[in-house]
Amino acid sequence: MKPTITLAEIIKKFDLTVVHMPYDAEEIVVIDNDINRPGLQLAGFYDYFNPNRIQIMGKMEHAYLDSLSKENRRIHIAQLFERKIKALVVARELLVFPEMLELAEINEIPILSTLENTSTFSGALIAFLNLKLSQIIQRHGTLMEIAGEGVLITGESGVGKSEVAIELVRRGHRLIADDAVEIRKVSNITLVGSAPENLRHVMELRGVGLINIAHTFGSSAVKNDIKIDLIVHLEEWNEDNTQKVFERLGNGREFTNVLDVKVPSMTIPVRTGRNIAIILEVAAITSRERRLGYSAVDEFFSRMGMEADEAVEVVKYLDKEKEPK
Repeated sequence: MKPTITLAEIIKKFDLTVVHMPYDAEEIVVIDNDINRPGLQLAGFYDYFNPNRIQIMGKMEHAYLDSLSKENRRIHIAQLFERKIKALVVARELLVFPEMLELAEINEIPILSTLENTSTFSGALIAFLNLKLSQIIQRHGTLMEIAGEGVLITGESGVGKSEVAIELVRRGHRLIADDAVEIRKVSNITLVGSAPENLRHVMELRGVGLINIAHTFGSSAVKNDIKIDLIVHLEEWNEDNTQKVFERLGNGREFTNVLDVKVPSMTIPVRTGRNIAIILEVAAITSRERRLGYSAVDEFFSRMGMEADEAVEVVKYLDKEKEPK
């Protein structure tokens, strides 16, 4: 089902002034995540015009209408409003022409006003619509902000995701979602994660029960959403996977495909005695360093006078020598 948002939510988010509202703004549903400045349309060009987009009138469009006679201005506005546009937002609190208000009442077109200039408001509205109307899926896991990085922690139920999250919160990091994570694709390369509204800031801790992280640790311990920079899969280290080769050097880049976006990922083995919270802190910092162009592995190989491929083969050989005969 395609995500939607109501005009009432947009009005509240941007503190818009209602100039004319034909009926309840909660009933007006926006489905298009783009906007339109109707300069060409007011001049009479309607090819490829999408009336489902919110129309934004800036200083240029307003000046053009102001240059017309009252009769011509009415004709041009009527042509736009007869196409049943979703809403018209007038930027800079520019004057709403009497003809515009009259035709809005006839055609049941919402007219709103903002103090912001056209470019600032347009950019903010597009970003908001992209977030709210983007493709969305739900994944089982825990989403944290660790050292400024958005880290999605996955793993089988009972592996200790929530316990690790509590320890990370105690260490000054922030919880975004636990158990159920809503993931939105806000661009071709960006995923944003958040918690479902009814689960926001709530965590189930086995043996303790439900706790509200914001109430227990303070509002600084939570955040509503974050860009997902890294996916960490926790895997229990037991007799069934003792021969599994986990990452040793950190030069093998893994990725997980989510909504056709490749997200850097890694698998961390969990066993008694390992402080997973500290390991996740280091993983988050290392991920950021990689994104900024630094690689400790490449630096180490350079010091040893070895090429990367050469060093990898050495590590594989040493691992093989350690295997039981």
